[in-house]
Amino acid sequence: MFDIQNYASFVAAIIVFQLIPGAGTLVILNATARNGIGAGLGSVGGTLAGDFIYMVAAVAGLAAVMNANPVMFKWLQWFGAAYLCWMGFQLIRAHIDSDVKVEEPIKKSGSVYFRQAFAVSLTNPKVVLFFVAFFPLFLRADASPVTLGVMMAHVTVISFIYQAGLVFIGNVVARRLSALPYARKLATRLAGIALIGFGVKLALGNR
Repeated sequence: MFDIQNYASFVAAIIVFQLIPGAGTLVILNATARNGIGAGLGSVGGTLAGDFIYMVAAVAGLAAVMNANPVMFKWLQWFGAAYLCWMGFQLIRAHIDSDVKVEEPIKKSGSVYFRQAFAVSLTNPKVVLFFVAFFPLFLRADASPVTLGVMMAHVTVISFIYQAGLVFIGNVVARRLSALPYARKLATRLAGIALIGFGVKLALGNR
């Protein structure tokens, strides 16, 4: 669908990545807990903006490789599968703590949290590595720039739906789960197993 290979796996992988608690998720939850929905949505916007910049950089690099060197693109696909497996193993081995931020009494605007989340997103250069590793797994070497654009749109829309959901309906539950190391550990371990499964499946499909 949309010239994306393994479309169902592509969408499922994006959802799994969103479910993994990361710096962006914690920034969003903390902002919402401290100053409400406006602050939370500001953080969502900042996180998406930072990720979008890295995504554009990754896609521009991939487009150049696809046009100039199809063999290198094939190697990128193998690298992507290995990277997913590596991320999965890291999640399985990850230490889960129970640090919970306290609420702050001073009200701040959503734009303040937008800038904070944007800065957090931009200080995580591993994001561009992720996109460079992730996108080739679902592309053919002769894919058009339109396909890359559609993939970017999928990531952005799914990320927005999930993160906005955290703000509107999931914040209370997520904050409680964040204080339960065993629940967080189980979710993280299951996400790790899923990523390893995706990596193996896609590696076999790219042979």
